[in-house]
Amino acid sequence: MFRSIGVVGGGTMGRSIAEMMASKGLEVRLVEKDEGHLAATRAGLEASLERQLERWAITQAEKKLILSRIHLERDLEKLSGCDLVIETVTEDMDIKKQVFARLGELLGPETVIASNTSTLSLTELAGVTRHPERVIGMHFVYPTIHTDVVEIIRGLQTSDETFEKTKRFVEEAIEKKGVMVYESPGFVTTRLISLLINEALRLLEEGVASAEDIDDAMRIGYQFEYGPLEMADRFGLDSVLAALERMFREYGELKYRPSILLRKKVRAGQLGVKTGIGFFAYDKDGERIR
Repeated sequence: MFRSIGVVGGGTMGRSIAEMMASKGLEVRLVEKDEGHLAATRAGLEASLERQLERWAITQAEKKLILSRIHLERDLEKLSGCDLVIETVTEDMDIKKQVFARLGELLGPETVIASNTSTLSLTELAGVTRHPERVIGMHFVYPTIHTDVVEIIRGLQTSDETFEKTKRFVEEAIEKKGVMVYESPGFVTTRLISLLINEALRLLEEGVASAEDIDDAMRIGYQFEYGPLEMADRFGLDSVLAALERMFREYGELKYRPSILLRKKVRAGQLGVKTGIGFFAYDKDGERIR
């Protein structure tokens, strides 16, 4: 069973995964590229835990304990003793390959290297490492602390042993449902939710209903936590656009062609929660204000 966890990248997903792992009693080493990014990661973790504290979800003692288990580092070399390393850097194949190639040099043959990618090829990433059989996908759905499913993606060379160890860790150590997925652009969750969001955007473009009414219809009618447009805001409209563009390139089907409205929003810098405005407005803590 994995006990020492490494996370590469301290953005929204990296912080969320590190926080969730630490809350389960695991020691986490989170690596960012410079002091500026480490400071932002530290502030993001503090803010997330403070929100939980305000909602009585955790105590002050639990907050301190969680933070004490997350060790912020600048060098990938600090991950050499980890049992599992999860990469969460930006969805760019070249950048991810650089990270995987370096991890392949630093980590031993027993360490499992996972990627949180939502659309990129695990087989291609594994190809730059020394032990491609140890590479696997672990696609967490944000917010990871509240979402009880993880897509476990097998690349072409992922071994049965790596898959079984990862699935056991997901279901026993972090107590989530592990769903096995074979490599395919978008896997299951991203492929389906991106289409729902894209169709909601087309309804909005056509004037069929307002953004609020589209979201209310799906949230109330189908018991979603968020409607598709607020969901897109929380994922990041730039991330949704990138996922749709990749699937459109890979599959060549018109249903994956991103809506014009989505492109306009991204060009305008209205990316959702991360910028405070998307289809709805949000405060600095990510709470919707209108």
